[in-house]
Amino acid sequence: MKMRQGIPLNDQDRIPWLCSLHDILLRDGASGQRVVLACSALKKAYRDILLRGKGDAPPKCDEPGKEGKLAEVTLLVVYLSGSFEVISGRLRKRKGHFMPPELLQSQFDTLEPPSAPENFIQVSVDRGLSEIIAVIMEALQ
Repeated sequence: MKMRQGIPLNDQDRIPWLCSLHDILLRDGASGQRVVLACSALKKAYRDILLRGKGDAPPKCDEPGKEGKLAEVTLLVVYLSGSFEVISGRLRKRKGHFMPPELLQSQFDTLEPPSAPENFIQVSVDRGLSEIIAVIMEALQ
């Protein structure tokens, strides 16, 4: 709702959602499934929550039955990098999306690109879609 109204999300908005995503990754990973999750995870702290949950989050974000021990999942971050101009142009062409183009600058302002020792690959959005998919698939092998 906030984004539809042109209001950027803050950490308090994002953390419960990231904890829920962590729980899904943990559950599905434990059952042997490979999971593809698409989300912005703009900050390193957000990616850390996806990996390990959050100690001061609601109990659901911790592995059940292991209070005090944070659960961890295996995660490869695919950082789709691109200039503000390119991404803005694509965003303006989308119809019916919940995020108005005016919020893009707040996303760039929040962005902390992944870096070592995070497990990530960086792929330019200037590449064609089939090439982007090929690079990601190769990294997953």
